[in-house]
Amino acid sequence: MLLNSSDFVSQPLAFRGGMMEEDHMLGWNIPPEHAGLVHPHWKQFTAPDLSSHFMLAAIYTMLIITSVLGNCIVIYLFSSTKSLRTASNVFVVNLALFDLCMVVDMVMLIFNSFYQRPIGWEFGCDMYGLFGSIAGIGSAINNAIIAYDRYRTIAFPLDGRLTYKQTLMLVLFAWAYSLPFSILPMNNVWGKDVPEGYLTTCSFDYLTQDQNTRVFVGSIFVYSYCIPMFLIILFYSQLIGHVRQHEKMLREQAKKMNVKSLSNNQDSAQKSVEIRIAKVALTIFFLFVCSWTPYALVALVGTFGDRSTLTPVVGMIPAVFAKVVSCIDPWVYAINHPRFRAQLAKKFPWFGGADDMVSDTISVATEKTQTSDTPNA
Repeated sequence: MLLNSSDFVSQPLAFRGGMMEEDHMLGWNIPPEHAGLVHPHWKQFTAPDLSSHFMLAAIYTMLIITSVLGNCIVIYLFSSTKSLRTASNVFVVNLALFDLCMVVDMVMLIFNSFYQRPIGWEFGCDMYGLFGSIAGIGSAINNAIIAYDRYRTIAFPLDGRLTYKQTLMLVLFAWAYSLPFSILPMNNVWGKDVPEGYLTTCSFDYLTQDQNTRVFVGSIFVYSYCIPMFLIILFYSQLIGHVRQHEKMLREQAKKMNVKSLSNNQDSAQKSVEIRIAKVALTIFFLFVCSWTPYALVALVGTFGDRSTLTPVVGMIPAVFAKVVSCIDPWVYAINHPRFRAQLAKKFPWFGGADDMVSDTISVATEKTQTSDTPNA
């Protein structure tokens, strides 16, 4: 008995027996009424076999577990431990919330992998693009805010710490910053969300060759990539420069006083503040680059370059990188911090003695804010 068009797309393709052995081109399972959802560029490639979809679904299942576990632990420790409720740590918790938005996309991709196309068609693709954009742009600008907070805290220890009111304003700003280029494509006001790669992930359209798309891609590249990266580099370079200048001043003063050092309580086993700050900066910068550079390159090539290089596998790389980074964030930013790790070992002893050593990626700014547990008003 032959299947009609509606039956053909209403069931998960994982359960269609012999049909999965046939070779199809991408978009073969998209009905005529939704044909415009997929850009013609992807339809020239052979559809990946079901095992490729299942492998991605298995990878994303592990990423979901890692991301939910790490980010929920961060939120739980912050909410249940008074000493961790500092203004600086609010930004770490906000980053965890952005990363959990990315989990929504991962769950949708698992279902999409079983159907080998976006569930919910245009609406499902819009929702995927919405949560992905909010998570990506929000975490990018939140990283810049963390850099700003750490610069103020370390460079101006007496009056540089942000108050809770200022922190709340910056948190609201991060969410507001993530919305314009998330909502506009969803409503087809400027740009649109379309499937990409294996047609199981969705992002803004970077393949349509018209002036409107080129301006949109150029704008979102500057807005979500260049601006946050510029701010991160600016604040951390100023931070490292300030620390170097301060240590140089201490060395010169110690030389004049004919003493070895003016610093007190230094542990020779620990690294210098300058090196630790540099490692934090490099780690944050590296995560940002890994998260956003693949999307930036693919979008720019699709809009302004040789699109023949954009195969379905290449189209899937940005999505995977962004999701992996959302899993790494909580462990780097929070759980590697000594006080978070001490509480982690206390409340979850089966994680091991995480509080016995100080991570090289310690957040110096957050550590300094712990000297006062009373919130600034």
